[in-house]
Amino acid sequence: MKTNDQVLDLSVDLQKEAYDWKKDIIINKVKFIEEVDKALKDKEVTSLRKKVYFISTVVNYPKNDDIGLRNIGTNGDTVVLKKGSLLEELNQIQEAQTIERARYYLERLKKGITEIKTSKINDINLNRWKEYTEILTDSLWILDKRDDSGAHCAGYWGNFIPQIPHQLMMRYTKKGELVVDTFLGSGTTLIECKRLGRNGIGIELNPEVTRNADQLIKKESNPHDVKTEIITADSRHVDLKEILDKQGVKKVQLIIMHPPYHDIIRFSRSPNDLSNAGTVEEFIKMFCDVVDNTTPYLDMGRYLGIVIGDKYSKSEWIPLGFYIMNEILKRGFLLKSIIVKNFEETRGKRNQKELWRYRALVGGFYIFKHEYILLFKKG
Repeated sequence: MKTNDQVLDLSVDLQKEAYDWKKDIIINKVKFIEEVDKALKDKEVTSLRKKVYFISTVVNYPKNDDIGLRNIGTNGDTVVLKKGSLLEELNQIQEAQTIERARYYLERLKKGITEIKTSKINDINLNRWKEYTEILTDSLWILDKRDDSGAHCAGYWGNFIPQIPHQLMMRYTKKGELVVDTFLGSGTTLIECKRLGRNGIGIELNPEVTRNADQLIKKESNPHDVKTEIITADSRHVDLKEILDKQGVKKVQLIIMHPPYHDIIRFSRSPNDLSNAGTVEEFIKMFCDVVDNTTPYLDMGRYLGIVIGDKYSKSEWIPLGFYIMNEILKRGFLLKSIIVKNFEETRGKRNQKELWRYRALVGGFYIFKHEYILLFKKG
């Protein structure tokens, strides 16, 4: 249940979102609702369609606006809408065959402009859900390239693709909430935290990697004035309670884990590094120690995201992802999704496509082009 203050704050946040003049449109909310209400009073669907058609022409051609329906700035009682989604809604109303159906669509459009409906775990306005075209909801993610904008850097071998923490935070956190990354690496998650207005804690074993990540994270601007903290420690033993106590919080709202895929890449010489585990069984045990040490501080009903790939060793496919999945299920988590992510341009196989195809044909296996994003809910 949200208080009036919370709804008001969210309205302000929505208005502060970056305005893209190619895709967005600024509407005078009062005038728009007036035109919608006029259409709702019609008793004939033909007359209603004409009024909606007039709104569509103003949206498409500002020169036709002689009533002040559109604004050129966000000052006053305005709302920023996605032009494409708005036109889609208006077109659906015009195609309605009955007055009842047309009014239903109109009321839905009005509600999307006047009311904010969000869930307990994110800031997505469900009354305007069609606008969130950038948020993925399918279980197959095909990503052409990693996001290299801002402070993101592709120099760290085996580093995180920024689109993954971005998507997870948009779906499973609200602004101002706390995200923990137990394998920080080059700092990708905390960079995304600063962009999206989430507080973040990153834990990294390697001091040199920590220093490099700190430099990258500091380069990223902090428009939402969030806190990001890097801890150099072993995630199996780090005292997360002490860290949270210093920030005045008891729980976190999202935990992201992107561990080594056993020994595919050796990240250091430390025996505490999961990439140096002697066997698959030892790797799984070490990873589960991280899970058991950190997930007690995850809020009930919130999400754990694990990004993991399989490995191929001694002519055998080793399903690390499914081994890890089974271990998390043993700990009482609910499996919500298995996302398969394909990223074409990996450093390991760059410019070696023909070689890998030959190896696959000779060895009787298929080339790794996917990883898993396992999503669990703490029940």
